Amino acid sequence: MAVSIAQRPAAGARFFILTFLTAFIFHHSVAETSTGASASQEQPHRRFEYKYSFKGPHLSQSDGSIPFWIHTGNAIPSADQVRITPSLRSQRGSVWTKNKVAFEHWEAEVTFRVSGRGRMGADGLAVWFTSTQGLDGPVYGAADQWNGVGVFFDSFDNDGKKNNPAIIVVGNNGNLVYDHQNDGTTQALGTCLRDFRNKPYPIRAKITYYKQTLTVMINNGFTPDKEDYEFCTKVDNMIIPNEGFFGISAATGGLADDHDVLSFLLFRLTEPGQQPPPVESEIPKEEKDKYQEEFQNFQQELDKKKEEFQKEHPDVQGEPIEDLYESVNDREIRQVFEGQNRIHLEIKQLNRQLAMILDEQRRYVSVITDEIAKKGTNAESGQVSSQQLGSVIAAQQEVLKNLNDLRNSFFESLKQIGSVQHQGNAGGMGTYETIQHFNDIKEHLHVVKRDVEHLVQRNNPGDKVVKCPEMPAMPSCLSTVHFAIFVVVQSVLFFCYIMYKSQQEAALLYLKKMVLLNKFVLINFRFLI
Repeated sequence: MAVSIAQRPAAGARFFILTFLTAFIFHHSVAETSTGASASQEQPHRRFEYKYSFKGPHLSQSDGSIPFWIHTGNAIPSADQVRITPSLRSQRGSVWTKNKVAFEHWEAEVTFRVSGRGRMGADGLAVWFTSTQGLDGPVYGAADQWNGVGVFFDSFDNDGKKNNPAIIVVGNNGNLVYDHQNDGTTQALGTCLRDFRNKPYPIRAKITYYKQTLTVMINNGFTPDKEDYEFCTKVDNMIIPNEGFFGISAATGGLADDHDVLSFLLFRLTEPGQQPPPVESEIPKEEKDKYQEEFQNFQQELDKKKEEFQKEHPDVQGEPIEDLYESVNDREIRQVFEGQNRIHLEIKQLNRQLAMILDEQRRYVSVITDEIAKKGTNAESGQVSSQQLGSVIAAQQEVLKNLNDLRNSFFESLKQIGSVQHQGNAGGMGTYETIQHFNDIKEHLHVVKRDVEHLVQRNNPGDKVVKCPEMPAMPSCLSTVHFAIFVVVQSVLFFCYIMYKSQQEAALLYLKKMVLLNKFVLINFRFLI
């Protein structure tokens, strides 16, 4: 018995130790899993690279070139976009970075438009990262057998499978010839069907290459939200050259579209925990010295111009240059006055509309009053109509009174806003009083609304719509028989007039003939004598 009692604490201790070790191992594994998940979810660091990017406004320089980029073929740079190809047949164009890109990880954001009049377009647009510049060629305006990757926005259905427009990712090691007849589907590493032609907003494509994985995200152009991306395709274990050139090309064939690129933004990606190299370390010493010398020359030129300006304008010396610009307080006061001016104009418009409504109401009241005066001595039915008209005119008069009060309130608001606009330094107090007065107007409008609803409920107790009394039918001043007789008499008179006229014309013609005969006889008689 003593042995069994002694064994029970030992067994409980072993069970307790085993439970503790199990719990410790479980919590440790969970902590490691959560730490690994948080590390994997951490986003890479992004740094904008302006030397490999372009966007408007002032995209092109005065000579038509793009800073840090070259354009070839039919590409036309402008201030806010680059038209890679115009909507003409058999056109090719492209833009490429001048310098090589040597980033291990990168992300490119391309904003473009593809627009045309036809239901179908051709041929398409391509975004490139290749070891050499494919300045001209048959693959969307760039060279074939490239070494790198191309993301193609194909808008023409060459194989007739009705799988276009489509976005296709094709890689090449320099030996592959692009399969045009099948739209590159036999060589595609990733693809998705997206219609990118004739959209209300520009299309945005985000192409990310991070840890040997290429991801393509698309903004479909139906919303102005720049971050509204959706997944298109993803290619894992993709190896591309360590150095290369970025480019955008486009081409047209028998059909044509305008291929316009609004911006190309490149970002360098750095893994979490790794600091990107400083910008100064990437600039060669010769360029640093050159930029420093240019800056010093510019500074000297600026100092000389300042001295010349001070000599020519001695009165301006000593005045701070900040006085020439608008301060923060001045800008706030100007914005307050501009807002008050807009409110003033809106209230004026409301005042004019109220005046028109008042005129209409007065006209209706005068018409109803005249009708009551005419029908005041009629029979019982006429008395009922007069009572109904009396209730209607009372309601109209009350509405007129409320509208007059409302118009007076707007007039007072106009006067207050005018006085506030003429006050210089008391802008804050005037604004507060104006806001208070607008709140009073709002309350008054609610009161008018309640009064009108009360009048409607009082005049229509049974929630029945009481129609305005109908005007009695006017008696006809001419019967059908009289009208027929009138028409017959008028027709007879018309025919008699025609006959009389014809007889007069016949008599006149007879007289003319007799006169001519007499003249002929006289002439012959004179000739015989």
